[in-house]
Amino acid sequence: MKTRPSAILVVGASAGGLDALGRLVAQLPADFPASIFIVQHMAADTTGDVLVQSLRKNGKLECRHARDGETIEKGCVYVSPSDHHMFIEKGEILITKGARENRARPSIDPLFRSAAVAYGTSVIGILLTGYLDDGTSGMIAIRRCGGTCIVQSPEDAAYPDMPQNALNNLKVDYCVPLNEMGPLLIKLVARKPSQPLAIPEDVAIEAKIAKRVLSDLDSVNALGKQVPFNCPACGGVLWKMTKGKLVRFRCHTGHAFTSSVLLAEQTAKIEETLWVALRMFEERKNLLNTMSHQKNGNSGSYNRSASERAKESQVHIDRIRTILMSDDKASNDEARKNKAPFRA
Repeated sequence: MKTRPSAILVVGASAGGLDALGRLVAQLPADFPASIFIVQHMAADTTGDVLVQSLRKNGKLECRHARDGETIEKGCVYVSPSDHHMFIEKGEILITKGARENRARPSIDPLFRSAAVAYGTSVIGILLTGYLDDGTSGMIAIRRCGGTCIVQSPEDAAYPDMPQNALNNLKVDYCVPLNEMGPLLIKLVARKPSQPLAIPEDVAIEAKIAKRVLSDLDSVNALGKQVPFNCPACGGVLWKMTKGKLVRFRCHTGHAFTSSVLLAEQTAKIEETLWVALRMFEERKNLLNTMSHQKNGNSGSYNRSASERAKESQVHIDRIRTILMSDDKASNDEARKNKAPFRA
């Protein structure tokens, strides 16, 4: 018989998440009365089976990939399938292939936001190890809807960026090492839920946009102001949204970025453009060199103009190659963070 959970736990992890999630679930008893929803960043061409199998092996709770339209049951761990967002609605799960947020699908923010809208004060948000700052906006939504926010201590995380960014942008309820989370969660889910709070309009709008219920200019205009940047995912106009210290950007088709992720995406696009430019200049130089060795049909002389233009192309090639190959620490760190954190 299906039973309602006493609380909704939403968990987000990225780099280092496989180990951290296994250690977290292992601390929970078989009669744990809440439902647990997990988003682990993973590459689109993976299945996530390794994560599900690891959680089954390490924990006492039932664990499976979430299915669209599935009824929520207590004592069950739901893992978002790869290349899909997972949302929570009242009593059931929604799985969609909506626009990426923070370049990720599944993304942590849409799950957290949907849980906050559907279950308010009954939600416990947990943010674990990972790069960049996916999950911070979702944590803020949970906080604003009356839920509880828990962050892994950055010094305890294999990759401290995600938990540290959350701490930088909101006041969390608990910041604890991973080995203290199990007893804390057992205590929290046993308490009586607080009285529901009114759901902020902007949080509700963003939740609907992410689920593709809304995708119109009026909805996005209500969230912020247009800025002179283009969405790196679709080329559309971006709107700037600011809540507290956190600045984010969203386009009307659904893509969303924090400032750091938008910068990383722009950097990747610039590099891609430079490689294309390098190839085209190389091809141009090769063609001009070929032309310079062809005799002029009228005078019998070689094409000196083509030879000079080939040398000019080489100047541009050297400049572009210098930019691409420069040993810049910031660029190397950005590239490291852009790598897919989990493949299974």
